[in-house]
Amino acid sequence: MFLSCIKATELIEKKLYFRLTMKEKIQLEAHKAMCNACTNYEKQSYFIDKALSHPSEPVENSTDLSDLKKETLAKISRSGLN
Repeated sequence: MFLSCIKATELIEKKLYFRLTMKEKIQLEAHKAMCNACTNYEKQSYFIDKALSHPSEPVENSTDLSDLKKETLAKISRSGLN
């Protein structure tokens, strides 16, 4: 069963605080393999969660946010949403 982006984001948020079932893990990974938006959402969600849970500690950013912004803007302009 293919997940919608809405269900995938629910699982991404659930994954921050609870264990996913094997079925949920497989479904989420299959979805993220085909959906860059949800992959980026997961990175951003993890980053925000860490920043909010430990505000005095610096958060290691494994993704250059300026590159992420450029990628997102390029995708928007290609899709004609701008």
